Amino acid sequence: MMDHTQSGDTIVALPRHAELQPLTHDPGELPIGEPVKEKQFKIRLANTEGRRSHASYLIRNRFAWRGYTVSNLSGQPANRITLAAFDNEQTIATITVGVDSPAGLGVEALYPEEVDELRRNGLRLCEFTRLAVEHMVRSKAVLAAIFHIAYIYAHRISGCTDLLVEVNPRHVRFYRSMLGFEIFGQERIDDRVGAPALLLRLSLAHAEAEIARLGGHAEWAETYRLLYPLFFSIDEERGIEARLRSMG
Repeated sequence: MMDHTQSGDTIVALPRHAELQPLTHDPGELPIGEPVKEKQFKIRLANTEGRRSHASYLIRNRFAWRGYTVSNLSGQPANRITLAAFDNEQTIATITVGVDSPAGLGVEALYPEEVDELRRNGLRLCEFTRLAVEHMVRSKAVLAAIFHIAYIYAHRISGCTDLLVEVNPRHVRFYRSMLGFEIFGQERIDDRVGAPALLLRLSLAHAEAEIARLGGHAEWAETYRLLYPLFFSIDEERGIEARLRSMG
């Protein structure tokens, strides 16, 4: 359960008694294991050069061991925000949310026809990019929290209907089985990171229903084998939405 006494620019603070689940080295294979020693962490907007620099460092480190290259977060377009999770002042996780606008989406560099098809159908699109979790943390609670807050910004605040992500094919099983994504494009080589990629799509109405059904029930995670039980409850989600809106 989150701490409702956040101060400053903290969006969410999870208490030390929150149960954290260990992850494997590969985010495409995330078994549910025994609880490990918990660490309090806070999620904030990476809205300063210092925070963006720390988030960029984590992203580079997590992508570099796979041989990928990524650019820094500095100078982000206005249609993007970056969220970062902190253990004290150490960045332990980050994700970037992009909302469709005249500036476009990053995924359409590789999948322009697929993005155009969804736009023609009147859908409001967003994308999640640069998801990275510090390998020494490897907690499903961290991943669920930062993903849920990104969802709140995209769906509840920005009114997006569908989420797109471009992932390495070896991570597809995780996104499909744990979150309900569907494959929406053929495998291609992404020259920006020098690796194969697949376009995945998630109806945010599906995510909304799963959060309402399972969110806030971490004890159900082993039964359902989904990430959604580790999401916040609906009441907590409303509090996070209000917090994000108050931060502008």
